[in-house]
Amino acid sequence: MLEKTKKLLRIRNSTIRKMLAEALGTFILMVFGLSSVAQVVLGKGNSGHYLSINMAFGIGVTLGIYAAGGVSGAHLNAAITITECILGKISWTTLIAYITGQFLGSFMAAATVFALYYDAIYDYTNGSLTVSGPTATAMIFSTYPAPNVSLQGAFFTEFTATVMLILGVLVIHDEKNNAAIKGAQPMLSGMLVLGIGLGMGLNTGYAINPSRDLPPRIFTAIAGWGTAVFTDDHSWWWVPVAAPILGCLFGVFIYKLCIDFHNHPGHETEHEKEQAGMETS
Repeated sequence: MLEKTKKLLRIRNSTIRKMLAEALGTFILMVFGLSSVAQVVLGKGNSGHYLSINMAFGIGVTLGIYAAGGVSGAHLNAAITITECILGKISWTTLIAYITGQFLGSFMAAATVFALYYDAIYDYTNGSLTVSGPTATAMIFSTYPAPNVSLQGAFFTEFTATVMLILGVLVIHDEKNNAAIKGAQPMLSGMLVLGIGLGMGLNTGYAINPSRDLPPRIFTAIAGWGTAVFTDDHSWWWVPVAAPILGCLFGVFIYKLCIDFHNHPGHETEHEKEQAGMETS
């Protein structure tokens, strides 16, 4: 009985550690990302541009993964966590812990950036916090679709961008294929997010992550922007939640179909490489 209790305590402590790691990693990611958006919007283009936002999110991803990777694996993305659970790689308990940590870290990041730029936000808006209009500021914290993009087009954009995200993640981490060395994986993941932003950010701002979009949206609803953050743009809020999850699942399917199902175990692959090298020599 005592051994069983100790085992349960170890599992609980391990789960809490992973939750806290996900919280810190997501917090780092989001503070870098959201503060860069705030600086561009509130600085009216004089303190950064779209490229600086992409670079800041890439840096945030890199540092977030370095922070949490050794403890939790640094998902930092509810879509990836849900996909891992569906594939049976993590338990439902771990799923809840990871998403709780991600949402907590993201929410606290939004609150931190709001406090950091509080004066600038109220000066820019004259005290009127709006989702749309010439002094809109809700987009600092969460994504909103471009005016010329349909809801269907926006959904497809988020879906496709997340497919590319998970394909990139799998390419970087697949030990049975041609994985990057472990020390370089966080940096390459940051570059992956930078690339997605550079190529697929126009339509929706590339949320590609429910943990990046929903907690700050909840914060803005509480902090003064109101329920418009959920109702504007045809109740857009559910798209950056649902589309990344479906995109992540589809991306894993594509990778398994094209690469993973045909791969040999890592040691066999190395053996084949050695044979090929001997034959060449």
